[in-house]
Amino acid sequence: MPRPRQSGRHRKPEPVAAPEGAPALVLAVPGTPTPAARSLAEEVCSIARSELPGLDARIGYVDGDGADHPALDAVLAQAGAEYKARAAQGDGAAGPAAVVVPLLAGPDSSLLRRIRQAMMNSGSGAELTDVLGPHPLLAEALHVRLSEAGLARADRARLFTVATAADGIILATVGGEEAVQAAGITGMLLSARLAVPVLAAALDEDGAISRTAEQLRTSGSQQLALAPYLIGPEISDGLLGAAAAEAGCASAEALGAYGAVGRLVLSNYAAAVGITLRPAAGGPQYAPAR
Repeated sequence: MPRPRQSGRHRKPEPVAAPEGAPALVLAVPGTPTPAARSLAEEVCSIARSELPGLDARIGYVDGDGADHPALDAVLAQAGAEYKARAAQGDGAAGPAAVVVPLLAGPDSSLLRRIRQAMMNSGSGAELTDVLGPHPLLAEALHVRLSEAGLARADRARLFTVATAADGIILATVGGEEAVQAAGITGMLLSARLAVPVLAAALDEDGAISRTAEQLRTSGSQQLALAPYLIGPEISDGLLGAAAAEAGCASAEALGAYGAVGRLVLSNYAAAVGITLRPAAGGPQYAPAR
């Protein structure tokens, strides 16, 4: 006999799926296209698809160089052409042809300007979302990356010690003063998790990392760590290592394809399209970054 259908508060929520004809999610990947950047972007899209079955997720590179790394404007032009074809057949849905989500933890005006230009060049009528941060989930991701590198306690209750745990964190970002201010918000959340001071600094500003390291040491921190407030593709190889050497400290890895990154990408897309996502089991509702 079939099991009776559950009702009331004990009923399991129906799974959320992408509506038929929903706009494509186009992940705008900055930086020089590389196999590593492609693998990272594909993993982020895979996380988003797993959270929203039926999602049409595509990847466009700001500096695309061909079939393996298609340019953002070409990906958007294709999405726009498909959208118009569906509309001509009466199968179109209301809304933009695509929603572009920048693969950026914080604002970078020069990169965002290039993304907007690619959108205009495509003629697709796509919509651009905010960057992913600041957001509490990124503070969680930074904590995890620091703990993986042995630079922070893995738990929030401080039930055990780590001999190499840092007592001061430099939160490294790119994008100038606007990016530093935005990173500072996530930095406060990270500071609350670790109970150590966290200061943001721009990798693309001469001397900013060393000045921030000196400020932390002057205030009493002796064992510093560099925490990249970056996804990864937006910076050149060797930049993090040089920054860590400049500060005289160890560095965690960039955020990469951490699960929260994929969920925030999807959250920004869902907010633009008007889809309400289910909260993860035992976890928070994923709200878009603002």
